Amino acid sequence: MIIKTLAGFGRFLLFIKELFHWAFHRPFRLGLIIKQFEFVGNKSAVIIFISALFVGAVLGLQLGVIFRLFSAEGLMGAATGKSLALELGPVMCGFIVIGRAGAAMAAEIATMRVNEQIDAMEAMGVNPISYLVVPRVIASTLMMPLLAGIFLFVGIIGCYLVAVVFYRVDTMTFMQQLKWIVYWSDVVKGLVKATVFGFIFSSIACYKGFKAKGGAKGVGEATTSAVVAGLLSILVGDFIITLFQVR
Repeated sequence: MIIKTLAGFGRFLLFIKELFHWAFHRPFRLGLIIKQFEFVGNKSAVIIFISALFVGAVLGLQLGVIFRLFSAEGLMGAATGKSLALELGPVMCGFIVIGRAGAAMAAEIATMRVNEQIDAMEAMGVNPISYLVVPRVIASTLMMPLLAGIFLFVGIIGCYLVAVVFYRVDTMTFMQQLKWIVYWSDVVKGLVKATVFGFIFSSIACYKGFKAKGGAKGVGEATTSAVVAGLLSILVGDFIITLFQVR
């Protein structure tokens, strides 16, 4: 089992090596990259907006109960902003996008693999890594920090609405505490995490789809494996990145 796992990880690293090779060599498929921008970013925006609004609102409700004990409801926005900027924003955003876009990437590429479309592509002289994988990985890596920024902004709005409506927090107090505790460096750290998460989930999704076999059942297994591996990798990656950021 250990040898099989290490062998699989080695094959994934070789896949990443080839991915980087084609990412910096012609042809640069700008049209496909823009198409994936729309798929990963634009089509995820609505669910990101709704999720962030309610995550921020729930955080506000929970933190409001605690801060009310100390008559410090004005800190609700600061605590929510800090947690969203550093952790919840990039992690939750990664979970949402991998469930929507990552699963679709794995399923689409896996279907092409089991239907021998990738083999036909290679026979025509088109490199499948360059055509299928590179645009998806580049688009995901670049769009994730933007989506995480939207998540952060909308999440704070959700907390603000709860603070004003349920806890009667003054708007000026809310904003002052937010600016006092949440630094721009916190936002940058969260965006860096989101960028790494975008690369992680898209490369894993493409790899799982690329290695699929066994017909329709193989497509399902590849998609499930891609989502599970992506989620776990994001959590592990979050720990490693945070370890370096807090030192």
